[in-house]
Amino acid sequence: MSTRAVSRLQVASRIAAGVFGGYAFTWGFIALGMGVLFAAGMPFHDAEALSYIVGFLVFLTMFCWAFAAGSVTRVWLVLAGGGVLMAGAASLVQRALL
Repeated sequence: MSTRAVSRLQVASRIAAGVFGGYAFTWGFIALGMGVLFAAGMPFHDAEALSYIVGFLVFLTMFCWAFAAGSVTRVWLVLAGGGVLMAGAASLVQRALL
């Protein structure tokens, strides 16, 4: 494999990590944020709106970080792993509220 092909593969992996991993991370962040804010006493729709607004900034940050980070493996671990952990925590918070 030439260095050019490896470079293209790394760029494609970073794009996929930025888009799909960033989406998973942001989804977990928004779900956890909504649950925690609602549990803290904020009205549901206010918690929802605030979580979505901050979630947009989180997605933008994670997408840019996917290209700035030194290791593609670390990017995938943080984005996908963080998304799964936050989604799991959000599920626990939401079950506690019901």
